[in-house]
Amino acid sequence: MLQATAHLTGRFTLALRRASRVIGAALALWAGAAAAGPPERVVSINLCTDQLAMMLAGPGQLVSISRISHDPNMSVMLEQALSYPINHGQAEEVFRLNPDLVLAGQFTSPYTVALLRQLGVNVVTLPVVNTLDAIPDAILQVGLLLGQQDNANALVSEFRAGLAQLRTQRDTRPRAALHYANNYTTGANSLAHDILNAAGFANIAAEEGISGGGHLALERLVMLMPDLVISGQPYPGASRAEEVLTHPAMTALRDQHAAQALSDADWVCGTPAVLRAIAQLSQLHEGG
Repeated sequence: MLQATAHLTGRFTLALRRASRVIGAALALWAGAAAAGPPERVVSINLCTDQLAMMLAGPGQLVSISRISHDPNMSVMLEQALSYPINHGQAEEVFRLNPDLVLAGQFTSPYTVALLRQLGVNVVTLPVVNTLDAIPDAILQVGLLLGQQDNANALVSEFRAGLAQLRTQRDTRPRAALHYANNYTTGANSLAHDILNAAGFANIAAEEGISGGGHLALERLVMLMPDLVISGQPYPGASRAEEVLTHPAMTALRDQHAAQALSDADWVCGTPAVLRAIAQLSQLHEGG
């Protein structure tokens, strides 16, 4: 009996020592990270992380952003973005920038992310923001990563106040259709859907059971008779995929029944820029 007790006591003591070593190592890592301070060379390789980083980064902290940030059709912060060097999201060029933090998106090339991590680079992949209520979380996450929590908290407070002021509660909601190249649309569980709802519109794609992104046949869209058709900004050059946007049936629908609007760069990312999109749609609602 005494031998068994001694054996158990010895095992417990050994386990306690091991646990103490693990906890000690964890505390040491935490202390090291805290002592290191905020990252000094941040590179963003995703359009949406570009925008959040530009909003939150301290002077000189952000050293490069993605090339898409210089696209006037996609970037809501073009003027500010032009002051930053761009990258093309290639692991080799990003590594040469000697970053201590790389911000990537959910759809960033997994090859690029994996290779950078193999090279010892700290890469953080942020999820896609699919709802308005998730935008504060994204802001706070980037603020924490950059060591800019105060800036993030202030931006979140400003965003929440703006959203609360814009969100529309109405008994009747005009029905809107999001219609893009190849008859692509977005339904429930999407940022565009939330933007429509916040501005006081109903999304016909959600009525049709579409969740996330999907396709709504042109014939069906016309039969649903939306009050508003929202299309994307046309790109220069010829594209057969975009011909559905100027199809005679769509032209007739817009001329006879539906108002027309364009979604622009404000709709692309889950950032405070979506407030402008909501405000513009609300004006259409009031005008209707």
